[in-house]
Amino acid sequence: MDKHVDFYYEMTDDNEEEQYPQNTPVNGKSYEWQLSVGHQWLKIENDHVIETHYCHPGAKGISINTSHGVVFIDFDTLQANNPGIKVQRLSFLPRGQTEDIGWYFRDDQLWCEYGTQGSNTLSSSVSSRDVEQQFTTNPQGTFRFTVGHTPYLIDFSTMTQRNLITGLQRRLRRRPKLSSNTGAVSLTSALPTTSSSQTGVVGYRWEFMGVREQWTEYQAHICSFDSAAIERQYQLNKQGTLNFKINRYSYTLDFSGMYQVNNNFGTRRSVRRTPIYGVQNNISSGPQAQWQFLDMDGSWKDYSKGICSTSSQEIEFQYKLNPSGTMTFSTRNFSYELSFSAMTQRNLRTGTTRTVRRLNQ
Repeated sequence: MDKHVDFYYEMTDDNEEEQYPQNTPVNGKSYEWQLSVGHQWLKIENDHVIETHYCHPGAKGISINTSHGVVFIDFDTLQANNPGIKVQRLSFLPRGQTEDIGWYFRDDQLWCEYGTQGSNTLSSSVSSRDVEQQFTTNPQGTFRFTVGHTPYLIDFSTMTQRNLITGLQRRLRRRPKLSSNTGAVSLTSALPTTSSSQTGVVGYRWEFMGVREQWTEYQAHICSFDSAAIERQYQLNKQGTLNFKINRYSYTLDFSGMYQVNNNFGTRRSVRRTPIYGVQNNISSGPQAQWQFLDMDGSWKDYSKGICSTSSQEIEFQYKLNPSGTMTFSTRNFSYELSFSAMTQRNLRTGTTRTVRRLNQ
């Protein structure tokens, strides 16, 4: 049996002297995340989770729970913050095929891909493919291009872009683009299937980049639309827009540009749409576990989308992926961490801990 670890990790330096096995891709996916502790590389099950985060230019990194403790992976430096732990992402592509890479610069408000319009409404004279070609030719070199009549210089060694007239510098990020094979690639080992069910996408989560560069889900008790309602509008017109309100402010969500605009102040924020994986029942729904927390009044309350950002179904799915792991969720005012091993939830701001239970129905 192949050795593996139960969560996800990232890349080592190019000069790494240790050798790792040249595995082949499984289930059609073109990547594999691995973790090294000491001199052994282990593949990571359910690495579609970290891949989805990594492919988004607005993601700075991710914290994960492993048997070696909590590990934070910095997507910019491609390193873990734990001494002795290394991470890498392997790419598996047929001969002659290259990975689809996106190059992004940090505009005043958004991460914008080269070749698309930024908040200044002007498109650059180069695309991600052009930048990637120059980077592949000389990863430590520079590349000059124009936006309108303004010249710019990209420095790959510092991952910055500089306006050659004003001297203004902006950060760059290079990320693979999310492919259709990123999703449910190794879920069958975590969630056994039967003739009446299969694993797959059960919905989509819509989120915007908050003020602290944290992804925040649209929820009905905060906003006039939640993820399900936004997804319905998106399916009606994937190039359209959606107007909504949060308190006294009005916003416009642009599906084609994947950003939201505050109609009062003009502030833009990035938006993302990520799949939610779970069990799809084809014939009938079998017994489902119910997740509850012990409230202040001593009564057990169900987790539901009406009061928080998650539900019993989503918690159960995460629990089956890693029964000793954790997951985070939020309510209108607070963020929480749910620990499956301790069966507790913790308020990340106040530190208050409450008991959690799982009922088999």
